Amino acid sequence: MRRPHQRRLSMAIAAAAVAALAATTAGNALATQASSAAARPLENSAPSKQTVAASKAVIAAATNAALAHAAATGLGKYDKLTPVDALIDPDGKQHVRFTRTHKGLPVLRGDLIVHLDAKSGWIGVTRAYKKALKADTVSPKLTTGQAKKKAAAAAKGTAADVQLVLSAGESGSTLAYQVRVVDSSSKESPVREVLINALSGALISNAAVNDSFITPQVQDKLRKLGAPATPTSGIATADRSSSPLAAAATAVTYPAAAVGSGTSLFAGVVPLNTVQTAATSYLLKDSTRGNTQTRTARNTDTNDFSAGSSFTSTTNKWGLSDLTKPAVDAQYGITKTFDFYKNTFGRNGIKNDGAGAHALVHYSQNLGNAYWDPDCDCMLYGDGDGATFTKPLVVLDVTGHELSHGVVAATAALEPTRIDWQGSQFGEPGALNESLADIFGSSTEFATNNPNIPPNYLVGEQLGLAQKFLRRLDHPSLDKLEGTVDYWSKAAYDTEVHAGSGISSHAYYLLAEGSGAKTIGGVNYYSPTYDGSVVAGVGRTKATAIFYRALTRYMVSTTDFHDARVATLQAAADLYGATSTEYQTVNKAWAAVNVTTANTPAAR
Repeated sequence: MRRPHQRRLSMAIAAAAVAALAATTAGNALATQASSAAARPLENSAPSKQTVAASKAVIAAATNAALAHAAATGLGKYDKLTPVDALIDPDGKQHVRFTRTHKGLPVLRGDLIVHLDAKSGWIGVTRAYKKALKADTVSPKLTTGQAKKKAAAAAKGTAADVQLVLSAGESGSTLAYQVRVVDSSSKESPVREVLINALSGALISNAAVNDSFITPQVQDKLRKLGAPATPTSGIATADRSSSPLAAAATAVTYPAAAVGSGTSLFAGVVPLNTVQTAATSYLLKDSTRGNTQTRTARNTDTNDFSAGSSFTSTTNKWGLSDLTKPAVDAQYGITKTFDFYKNTFGRNGIKNDGAGAHALVHYSQNLGNAYWDPDCDCMLYGDGDGATFTKPLVVLDVTGHELSHGVVAATAALEPTRIDWQGSQFGEPGALNESLADIFGSSTEFATNNPNIPPNYLVGEQLGLAQKFLRRLDHPSLDKLEGTVDYWSKAAYDTEVHAGSGISSHAYYLLAEGSGAKTIGGVNYYSPTYDGSVVAGVGRTKATAIFYRALTRYMVSTTDFHDARVATLQAAADLYGATSTEYQTVNKAWAAVNVTTANTPAAR
């Protein structure tokens, strides 16, 4: 479960300005790229004062426009907006994402994006909750103490934070307590978010805060099969890293940036940017990428990064022991994901605020999983359970997948429509979230292009599973562990999110590579279509740009597959034109997975 959407309500306008696009000079330089065949959406990291001022003006214009077009935005006199981010395209088009409160209460799934032209004129709005928001009462019948007691019992832990919210759903808005429960009995999800109906006391949902790469269902299935995974290790390569700064003839002022080398479990020998703290002392921390750092949890269940122990070295060579090898993979994977987003989209960090990501390896005991944990904004890696998974899940596309959940949480914050009593998630927005994580995780592999981790459209192929992958984008239903589906049907509305993720992942692959059989990088693919149509792909670069732009500009917390089709069509029109081959191929790719205008469900 990703961090609930309303947690972002505390963000101030200044924070939103940090996420705005580059200043005028950068925008002019990038406008030329935007008109080219390789055009892409761009974002900046550390805006100038001019950019901050411009962003504030854009946010003010979008706020006024939202109120002036209340019939379209669904805002009433009891609603207030809080900006999350403001994106300004090279052509001047503006997109401001908001969360909202109603009668002072945060509204779950109440987010919206206001779209303005270069002159701050109204273009339209993308709304998560499309019905009129009505709250008959904001006075709970349960006390906070009663709600915390019920939540603690449901999650088998200790109730901590609690707040009153409005949960906007199909049947209307529900007054609810959102309770944070810590020290849950499940070591794989020790922190949970529980929703309790504030009027009846009924349990609405009980979800893990962190996002696990291997679902409990898959773990149970693998255990029943009795077929342990045998992860594929990286092939050792020559150490081509630069010499440590300690060897330089010139004087060094500490701390200083350095470049060392690491022997990994999966990626071979890789260069690592580190920090030199003394003549013969180095810290596994990358000051060139927002102070990205990997520490060890020492096999405890802490998800507090500050409580982890730093990795240090006297030689700036890492991975020389079983203790440090997983740290090499984790640090390498995080920095390569950071590079993918920055070099491809201009996105500087998971939240586009310049901050690097963190990792805790050796998390818990006998744990065969990896997580993105929004509490610490970090990755958590177990060492394997010794049975099903015999090595830590520190593979590159696992890291790329999980950090991409962080990007989704910082933008559209896609959420499942239903969570059952076991914590399993269902519904199209949650499936789209999983799909985007797979898409961008795979894209990270392609951008990294490490021969020890050959890039492909497979996810988790180095985990050693008998089916040779966990999921795949070209023909998703070949994944028998999760029962992933190739095409949309009405059942997708309540399909488990990993199984349902195949629909949009398949559409992405068709957009990028096209249908039928082909061999790419030594891997054989065969991508079928629902209607027997033939789709000619437009290339991975364009497909990835279209999906990223759709995520950051046109997706909200409730975006389903038909909404995603509209969002990617709009993104293609923005980048390449509404009559372009790219736009037409987006339409064909979605039709090939049975997502069309004709079968769009009526508003639920």
